[in-house]
Amino acid sequence: MAETGASPLPPTPPARSPLFRAEHFVWLTARVLEQRRFAYHFLDGGADAVETALDAYRNEDGGYGHALEPDLRGPVSQPLHTGHALRVLEAIGRCGGQRVERVCRYLTSVSAPDGALPVIRPSRHGYPAAPFMPMVSDSLPAPHGSLLATGPVVGLLHRNEVWHAWLFRATDFCWQAVDSLEKSHPYEAEAAVAFLDSVPDRSRAQAAADRLGRLVREHRLVALDPERLDAHPVAAGYAPGEHHFPYDYARTPGSLARAWFTEEEMTRSLDFLASEQREDGGWPVRRRAWAPGTALEARPMVTVEALRTLKAYGRPVG
Repeated sequence: MAETGASPLPPTPPARSPLFRAEHFVWLTARVLEQRRFAYHFLDGGADAVETALDAYRNEDGGYGHALEPDLRGPVSQPLHTGHALRVLEAIGRCGGQRVERVCRYLTSVSAPDGALPVIRPSRHGYPAAPFMPMVSDSLPAPHGSLLATGPVVGLLHRNEVWHAWLFRATDFCWQAVDSLEKSHPYEAEAAVAFLDSVPDRSRAQAAADRLGRLVREHRLVALDPERLDAHPVAAGYAPGEHHFPYDYARTPGSLARAWFTEEEMTRSLDFLASEQREDGGWPVRRRAWAPGTALEARPMVTVEALRTLKAYGRPVG
């Protein structure tokens, strides 16, 4: 056969496999970033294409905006967007060098007086945001740091051996926040796990994770039986059906949170995750739907993460 010079097509998953159905869904509905992330993780796509798509969300201040996280609209940089960008970079092996140095400078500039990241920074333009996001404005005092925003970023930077002056105070903040947890909610507990999974003091992290796991189970912050969801309460302020499952806390088998659950509990939750793929090929969004466009943007993101979680546990997807 004559050479055409064209790049070879990526392998196509078997028809009607979970991956085939998800691929159809992603090409039909996803933003360019999620299309390229899907191609990278499941179709031998390149990292450069993902980083190019992510650059569209980067601002001159080193942070990220432009509704990278769909529930927070507008072009301005925000800590939640920037944390999401770091997770994308890490997943493609690009979490280092000048790109992360720029991000760390941004994180320093937007930190609260306690040295940690707030969930949202004030914006004088008042761009739309989900009603469950904390309300802030320029007229209010400087926002406090949050474990929800800070924990995943600190854990990720430690995991990638990124050293920056900002990281020291932020790490101290996370330790204090985790050690003082007496009541929590699922997203905050997940943020604590993201911190504990990678912070350098492993013996302290193990002890803190053991205590956090007991808290999660005792306060019923996890749905252990997907077939009896009515018996599991949803956290205050969450949408009906916004349950969290063992795989939400232990995204990979190597997570400290994996020890919180029996083999049967973990298997049951992964079976449920696999069964949640809809007829159109995508996975559902459990957060409260507050605008039509945000739900459309979020479903491909949730779909990519569902497939990555299943793959991490050795579940067949292709």
